Amino acid sequence: MFSRLSQLARHLSRPLPNYTHTSAAAVSSAGRGAMTSSSTADERNSRTIHTAACLIIGDEVLGGKTVDTNSAYMAKFCFGLGMALKRIEVIADDEDEIIEAVRRMSNNYDFVVTSGGIGPTHDDITYQSIAKAFGLKLKLHQEAYERMKKLSKPHPSQPNFSWDEDTPARKAKLRMIELPTDESRDLNKQALFPHEDLWVPVACVNGNVHILPGVPRLFERLLDGLKPLLVPRLSDPEGKGIHRILISTPQAESAVAPYLTELAARVEPKGVKVGSYPRWGKKRNTVTLVGRDQEFLESLVAEVEKNVDGHRVTVEGEDDGEELEQLTSQ
Repeated sequence: MFSRLSQLARHLSRPLPNYTHTSAAAVSSAGRGAMTSSSTADERNSRTIHTAACLIIGDEVLGGKTVDTNSAYMAKFCFGLGMALKRIEVIADDEDEIIEAVRRMSNNYDFVVTSGGIGPTHDDITYQSIAKAFGLKLKLHQEAYERMKKLSKPHPSQPNFSWDEDTPARKAKLRMIELPTDESRDLNKQALFPHEDLWVPVACVNGNVHILPGVPRLFERLLDGLKPLLVPRLSDPEGKGIHRILISTPQAESAVAPYLTELAARVEPKGVKVGSYPRWGKKRNTVTLVGRDQEFLESLVAEVEKNVDGHRVTVEGEDDGEELEQLTSQ
């Protein structure tokens, strides 16, 4: 809560933009067609990764039928690698919305992941929409096809399914491996196979848009499988990531706000963010320290504990039972 309020305060204190000026980026954006930046797909596919975005596609998520866990997994994945996840969006299975979102995200972020909409049915339109966004054709990926034939198992309801017969069921399956393809680029950079025991490809479009399935088990495994490809491109190639320290305090946010405001201003030049989070219905709130320099973060712990009358915890809420234990032991 505190971090959000401090961000709002900083935002409101900034000078108002000059609306009579049109930036070069805005001009180029207005004049673009299918492509979204002057960078080539190969440049986007090899540059250092600083920022990331996640696009969840699915009417079932917006309608409450499915609870999205993939964006949370993506957030933890990025945090662990030191990537700054800047945006998470949930949109409908709507071609125009998908086109707009992937163009914008590909242009604005280094590493983009989409989730959902790549199944065999009519409402799975992610591949075709993303292909259209970047002026590409859908093309059957031969290696994915061979992997599918070898590794996929027939559904119990299709005991007589044959790969050799041109049936509606076969056409439906092939929709899952008809990938957006730029024939002028290396195909090996456009379809990735993180695991040998999975036929499901990760299509990489426009150099930085990675299309993953919505099924959480597959999403998580494929995303983890991309890690060896991503680590060499991180700003911190050792993959040390970002660190978070949690401090539990019995003080109200209003009581610790003055100190945290001063602390935040003091440590921001060192790349540390200070956060304060109320825990409704609980007796203890949480203060967080987040940054890349673990040694510097550790040097702040004793000071923060003293000033918020708190102590460090590993998991938020792990000390919720302390008050009860103290009362029953008296």
